[in-house]
Amino acid sequence: MLVVLTTTDSAEAAEELAAGAVERRLAACGQVSAPITSVYRWRGELRRDREWQLLLKTTPARWEALRAHLEEAHSYDEPEIIALPVAAGAAGYLGWVAEETSDPAGEPTATGD
Repeated sequence: MLVVLTTTDSAEAAEELAAGAVERRLAACGQVSAPITSVYRWRGELRRDREWQLLLKTTPARWEALRAHLEEAHSYDEPEIIALPVAAGAAGYLGWVAEETSDPAGEPTATGD
């Protein structure tokens, strides 16, 4: 399993990204966190921005399609999109993630993009 992380400029935008990924079966679920403060350098300028973090749960087989969807749907010029491997997890939960990112016949679905 992978946890995919991105940030955006509003709770609504994060929720829309999550909904799009789950509707397309690219992720089993998405969780939007409370506002965070991001400190970073962008185009030579030190920035401090309020952002919302989105965590998406998916499988390695769905990573590329999820990444492509996020890049297309995201409002940022260069969004943070990173995937972190899950070293271990509850078998039932991991099975649910696999099931939710596959079609009813158990095959990965088309990206819809």
